[in-house]
Amino acid sequence: MQEILEFARQNAFMSGLWVVLLIALIVTAIRSKSSPIKELNNQQATVKVNRENGLFVDIRSEDDFKKAHIHGAKSLPAAQIKQNKVSSIEKYKEAPIVVVCQTGNTARGAANQLKQQGFEQVAVLSGGMSVWRNDKLPVVSGK
Repeated sequence: MQEILEFARQNAFMSGLWVVLLIALIVTAIRSKSSPIKELNNQQATVKVNRENGLFVDIRSEDDFKKAHIHGAKSLPAAQIKQNKVSSIEKYKEAPIVVVCQTGNTARGAANQLKQQGFEQVAVLSGGMSVWRNDKLPVVSGK
C-alpha cells in the first residue's frame, strides 16, 4: 500500500488522469444502465424486429446506406431526425425501433431524439454496422 501511495505522489499527473478516467468509466456505465435506450446485440435486435414487427432505422449517410444495409432497414439520416423529419417512420411509433449507425457510437443520440419525438420502443444496435458485418450477417446493397 505504501508503494502505491509513493507512486501516486511521484506521478501526480498520471495518477490524476487515472482517477478521472475511472470516474468517467463509472459515470458512463451508470448512465448506460439507467438509460431508457437499451443496447441490443445482433441476435436480440433481429428477434425484436422480426417477432414484434419492428424496424431497423439506419442513420448513416445515404451513400453508406446504399453501399450496404440491413435487409428491411429504412434510411433516415441523423440530421433528419434532429430536424424532426421522421414522417417515413411515423407508423412505427409504437413498434420496436433499432437505431443503426456505423460503430454504435452516434446511434444513442438519435435514439434519444426519437424517444423525445414520441417513439415508444427505441433501442440501439450495439457496435452498429461494423459488428453486424464482422459477424458476417447478411446485408443488402443498393436502393
